[in-house]
Amino acid sequence: MTATQSPTTTAPPDAPEVSAPARTLPDALPLLPEDPPRVGEFWLRGRLGANAAGYLYSAADENGRGAVVAMMTEGSADDAAARDRFVRAVDALPGDAVLAHNDADDDDLALWVALGPVREDDGSSSAADERLIAERRGEDVLSAVLMDRIPQLGRVRGPDFRHYWEGRRRPGLFRIWPLPWPTALRPASRLALILSLLAMALIMALAVLIAWLLFRNAPEVDPGPVIPDPSGTATVTVTPTTPPPGTTSPTTGPSPGTPTSTVTRPGTPGTSPNSPGTPDDPADRF
Repeated sequence: MTATQSPTTTAPPDAPEVSAPARTLPDALPLLPEDPPRVGEFWLRGRLGANAAGYLYSAADENGRGAVVAMMTEGSADDAAARDRFVRAVDALPGDAVLAHNDADDDDLALWVALGPVREDDGSSSAADERLIAERRGEDVLSAVLMDRIPQLGRVRGPDFRHYWEGRRRPGLFRIWPLPWPTALRPASRLALILSLLAMALIMALAVLIAWLLFRNAPEVDPGPVIPDPSGTATVTVTPTTPPPGTTSPTTGPSPGTPTSTVTRPGTPGTSPNSPGTPDDPADRF
């Protein structure tokens, strides 16, 4: 009995190499209004994952360097023990994997860490591997905070363990300085903003012009001040709006027969000493 050897096929030396297919990365979910637009020098692009301990974001800095940002939730950031577990998990990562992080002494802010480096997704398997590695490291940090990967010791009895802050799943507090506006605007947004400001300025100028045209010939509503003369009397001239027939125009002065009233101001110099309101009145002494 003779054994037959299966023929082996060899590729020609000039045949091109077939590269391994690149991994398909899931797209990040859009940011919600409650998410921070930026942490540190990294602009957030979308959500990659979340649990009760924190969120994973896809991010990039001003130079286009990609990263995966892990950030604590509002509930876990208020727990001192959870913050310590986050810091210890970040310290356990390789030094070249941590691109940036905030200070652990910021008690009023949520802790975050930027993991990478992550290259721009160009369809290659190496770029996909970098992002997957960064995501896995971020998941390990958040799992250390949540303590969901601790092996079970003994038999399971009683109720399940649950952190008291697991219901507070909003992103933790953050501080942005300098403010992201208008750096975060795209060129199309900048053009729309400039056009809207110009339209507002044009509408305001048109409103001021219409108001000036309507009220430029309006008469004075309040009469002028009445200044008494040294004799203690004030003469007020009342000019009728419609002059009687046979009289001149009001612009040439008061016509003959215009009623003139003399008003005596009490308490002015030259009035009777016994009139009320004068300095000699005994009632003014108290």
